[in-house]
Amino acid sequence: CVPDEAALEAEVNGNWTPQEKALHEARLKAKAKRRVRKSSSRSESLSESLSGELADGDSHSPKGKVPVPNDRKSRTGKGRGLPKKGGAGGKGVWGAAGMVYEVEEPDVKDPNYDEIAQGDTVYATVVPELDERELEKTVNPIVQEYFEHGDTKEVQMLLRELNLGHHKYEFSSLAVSLSLEGKASHRELTSRLLRDLVGKELSESDMARAFDKILKELPDLMLDTPEAPQMLGQFIARAIADHALPMAFLDRYKGKVDCDHARAALDRAAVLLSMKREMVRLDNVWGVGGGLRPVKHLVKEMNLLLKEYLVSGEVKEAERCLRDLEVPHFHHELVYEAVVMVLESKGDTAVKMMCKLLQAFWKIGLVTVDQMNRGFQRVYDELPEINLDVPHAHSIMESFTDLCYQESVITKQLRDSCPSRGRKRFVSEGDGGLIKN
Repeated sequence: CVPDEAALEAEVNGNWTPQEKALHEARLKAKAKRRVRKSSSRSESLSESLSGELADGDSHSPKGKVPVPNDRKSRTGKGRGLPKKGGAGGKGVWGAAGMVYEVEEPDVKDPNYDEIAQGDTVYATVVPELDERELEKTVNPIVQEYFEHGDTKEVQMLLRELNLGHHKYEFSSLAVSLSLEGKASHRELTSRLLRDLVGKELSESDMARAFDKILKELPDLMLDTPEAPQMLGQFIARAIADHALPMAFLDRYKGKVDCDHARAALDRAAVLLSMKREMVRLDNVWGVGGGLRPVKHLVKEMNLLLKEYLVSGEVKEAERCLRDLEVPHFHHELVYEAVVMVLESKGDTAVKMMCKLLQAFWKIGLVTVDQMNRGFQRVYDELPEINLDVPHAHSIMESFTDLCYQESVITKQLRDSCPSRGRKRFVSEGDGGLIKN
């Protein structure tokens, strides 16, 4: 066979055309490929026979087969040879067909993150939570301004802008503590503020927590305000009546209070609630504010103040009572009532005492020059009517104005404007009271 091929090759090289030569080479290559395929199939059959022989010698292999690495078929001989979990399990797989995954939030640190594709950017102002030190510095000016304007809605608006966080209840305790050091009108405004804040900015539990804190701090509050237990009791009673505190607030402390001052405050609240059981609110627990009181009531209070002063002679007590009325725009009534009492009095005691009182009020600035002039002017205008009941009213008025001017209570212009009545000169004792022209 080999010599024939050599002769054939020699013939090709000598006599064939280029086309016949190329066709012949292609046939030789195809024949060589067929030989390679036959040799590979023979080697595979040989390996299978060898593996069968080895399997017969291995008693632990199921069904006489040798386990092949990375084989997905079950080694126990069960199953159909399909992949586990339908191709949904394992590392690096996408999961079963039709599986729906949750929407993942885009990660800013992702290299493929596109800020424009996420939509419009929303900017929000983050207010940090106030700590205990900053809380007092922020709340105190708000409460002090509220005592001036009395608008609870403005306080609510300011609280919404603050981030009080877990210290929200301390706003109520600070407001009550500041009002204890102030006037009765401040305590009335504080009670109204607590009533309006509950259900909007504060809850009943926040309010109860605030009063719990005040009860614990009561001994310290008494250093500046000795009447703090009684006032706190009134606050608690008013808050319960206004539905700012739960009705069971007092019941929680029954038999559990060791501090005498806290017990006095709770007893005060219980007494007020038992007395006003039929009333919806204890509106008059702090009294009516100065500008809201009726004029008749203010006149009666000032008359009582002056009468007590004439008996006791204590200027400080009279000053305290006048300040408690909180009506600086109505002090001219006090001056008017004081001068009328001087005209209606007998003797010089009332003249000296009233001059001393007006002088004290003038020096400390409690009664202004406008209120002083207005009070004297009212007496000047009504002097003819007063003279009907007090015949010597003109002479008493002249002597009193001279004394007040000497003590620097009134001005010279006000003294000179005092109406004076000339001395009557009768013709004779029996002329029937005729006056000479």
